[in-house]
Amino acid sequence: MENLKLIRPTKEYEKQAKEYIQEFIDYKSEINGSGGLDKYIDNYNAWLERNEMYRKGIIPDRVPAETFMLIREDDNKLIGMINIRLKLNEELLIHGGHIGYGIRPTERRKGYNSYQLYLALKFCDEQGLDKVLLTCYKDNLGSAKTIQNSCGVLENEIEYKDKVFQRYWIDVKKALEKGSKKYEKKKVK
Repeated sequence: MENLKLIRPTKEYEKQAKEYIQEFIDYKSEINGSGGLDKYIDNYNAWLERNEMYRKGIIPDRVPAETFMLIREDDNKLIGMINIRLKLNEELLIHGGHIGYGIRPTERRKGYNSYQLYLALKFCDEQGLDKVLLTCYKDNLGSAKTIQNSCGVLENEIEYKDKVFQRYWIDVKKALEKGSKKYEKKKVK
């Protein structure tokens, strides 16, 4: 697997961010994990400012969160995005959880999301989160597999806004131990 890294979004990635969102639109694919970038596509600077406010936890009625870009180092390409919420409110406890993620449609089925989640779990561990909740649509088999491969344990399925969601809990240390055997020995950054 190529070398990949998570970075906080910067102005340098504005063009790539817009292309990333446009690819989801072109493929008629749901946009997840982008920290609302699709709503700010015409005002990237405002999105960057909003991310900083989320990071500082100063948006009323919102939990502190961080959004990261998954960058493939060989070509500096934006491959995916992941949003990590450091606390849960009532709605996130039902739907959304601690982590939302996405991989651009043309880069799916290459193992990138599993590694992106591993990197996110490292961040969660650094933030003192022992256990994290992830949710996905019941029919999203790829996301469910990613979560399960990261030691996700299905707690239940619920109907929410006319969709059936699965709610998985991940023991962060257990997932990192499993992931380190898979990724660190390959010297993936």
